[in-house]
Amino acid sequence: MAIRASVTLPQGTVEYHDSDPGGRPDAVVFVHGLLVDGALWDGVVERMPPRHRCIVLELPLGCHAVPLDPGADRTPAGVAALIADVLEALDLDGVTLVGNDTGGALCQWVAAHRPERLARLVLTPCDSYDEFLPAIFRPLQWAARVPGGLRLGIAPLRIRRLRRLPIAFGRLAKRPIPDALGDRWVNAFLGDRRVRHDASAFTAAIDTGFTNEVAAGLPAFTKPALLIWAPENRVFSTANCDRLAAALPDSRVEHVDDAYAFVPLDQPGRTAELIDAFVP
Repeated sequence: MAIRASVTLPQGTVEYHDSDPGGRPDAVVFVHGLLVDGALWDGVVERMPPRHRCIVLELPLGCHAVPLDPGADRTPAGVAALIADVLEALDLDGVTLVGNDTGGALCQWVAAHRPERLARLVLTPCDSYDEFLPAIFRPLQWAARVPGGLRLGIAPLRIRRLRRLPIAFGRLAKRPIPDALGDRWVNAFLGDRRVRHDASAFTAAIDTGFTNEVAAGLPAFTKPALLIWAPENRVFSTANCDRLAAALPDSRVEHVDDAYAFVPLDQPGRTAELIDAFVP
């Protein structure tokens, strides 16, 4: 069972779950996206063989328990830097960094700008290039730029049946999000004004200039990369998966069937199997 812990950085406290605290430094580190938390990866981590030390980060993206400190950089680059800072603070090395959704864009930043502690990169369907945010979720950006706007947009998701709408989780997960998990995410966002501030500031700062600049730096990341993509997903295009694969010099693509963008939820067993095979 993973242990919940935290690390204090100049920007604030970041919580994480660690399957082997104090264990081998070459951990597999999992990164979630916007308006969800590390529970997205629970099914994958549960299926990972015990030889792997698995660390799941809880980033300040709207469902976290500990808000960032006042004055912290809440832009995509600032939150991406938090990932690299956590790896450094925990003295991890030879890390396999795994990202999904918005978290995949943040992982690309680490690979492009602070790759020294990475040995491998794994991207599941995620933001990249001009899909940051993808068109269907772009209203979230506009809402975040209006005081209280993101809260007004998320509040209706207290009604469980609305979560299956395409503008909610319907396009992200092929199967309905379990009610308990959806409740957890929605309540975490709505329950703390400071958490909403973190998420709103991040979302308002989203811009395709970030992902395009990051992508331009990916050819310098010469370590192995694995792209686990779901061809059925209609949020993050297969064309951008192919562009990422072409940009990363040592990469390969594995397609996962019967899944949408939330591959860790729809196909946790296959996702764990592919990551396990990728990590020596």
